[in-house]
Amino acid sequence: MRPILHPRLINGPFDDPGLFVPFFFEKRAVIFDLGDISALSPKDILKISHIFISHTHIDHFIGFDRILRLVLGREKELYIYGPKGICKNVEGKMAGYSWNLVDNFNKRFILNVAEVHEETVIIRQYKCENRFIPDKEPLIFPFKGVLLDEPGMSVSAEVLDHSIPCLGFAIKEKFHVNIIKEKLVELGLETGPWLREFKETLYADINSNREFKVPMGGDDKKVKKFLVGDLAKKIALITPGQKITYITDVIYSRFNINKIVELAKGSDHLFIEAAFLDQDKLLANEKYHLTAKQAGIIAGRARVKRFTIFHFSPRYTGLEHLLHEEAERSFNEFCRKNSG
Repeated sequence: MRPILHPRLINGPFDDPGLFVPFFFEKRAVIFDLGDISALSPKDILKISHIFISHTHIDHFIGFDRILRLVLGREKELYIYGPKGICKNVEGKMAGYSWNLVDNFNKRFILNVAEVHEETVIIRQYKCENRFIPDKEPLIFPFKGVLLDEPGMSVSAEVLDHSIPCLGFAIKEKFHVNIIKEKLVELGLETGPWLREFKETLYADINSNREFKVPMGGDDKKVKKFLVGDLAKKIALITPGQKITYITDVIYSRFNINKIVELAKGSDHLFIEAAFLDQDKLLANEKYHLTAKQAGIIAGRARVKRFTIFHFSPRYTGLEHLLHEEAERSFNEFCRKNSG
């Protein structure tokens, strides 16, 4: 079963953090953190529709300028989600440039920035045609854990502690819809754009029994009618969706652990920082980072299927195998002790 989401870390474990998640069969992607993104091609960057920023330390946000440079002058609406202060950070970036010639751009670029607090989300809009001067009145919504909710997937977040607010994220497909081509043939149906519409109908309401029309022989006027639920049983294999969680730059505290475990619970793939070895846990604590052992324990507590550690301190250059070994060992030990 091929998943829709194909996550990959943008850089090596000693370099700036960032997770790029393209959508299979779609010219679209989301990204978690904007450190150095020079490893991404312009083609990949232009696929990005939503950006999720854990916090705005330079190694997590310096790539903002690269994105901005590529999308200027294009017809695009971009969404950024970040912690308390992200609007001020974006406005500071924009204030560093002169925008006197944007009137010459024919295409419309809009930047929407959502600032995530414990109980509210504050949204401001910045339009290129207005020289990125923000709308005077922001929109304010209650925050109940979900930042983005689309028919096929959702993104949730938790506000964590890195001595400043830092966000952890989880992206989840609602479920997989795989079309069985042999069943299409048996029903005399052809592949085509109608399959996308059919999948979107299922994502909106998997129990829907409304009428659905399938074009026959490429002729939109000639159709065959089905009930959505009946057609799904005949041509689709529906399986649980994939869940990916991204955690970086957090101290090992009860406050953070409980939130991370709840956010990451049952993830197919957890990407979690492991900046230090556990022998240096006092230093990790001072710098509000995790050790590899702590990352492995969190992965075990969250019952994830797979996890990848990253964001290593440069002091371990050439010794990265020790971080991997420590994380795997603590994960396996936790799982073994708690297998019952």
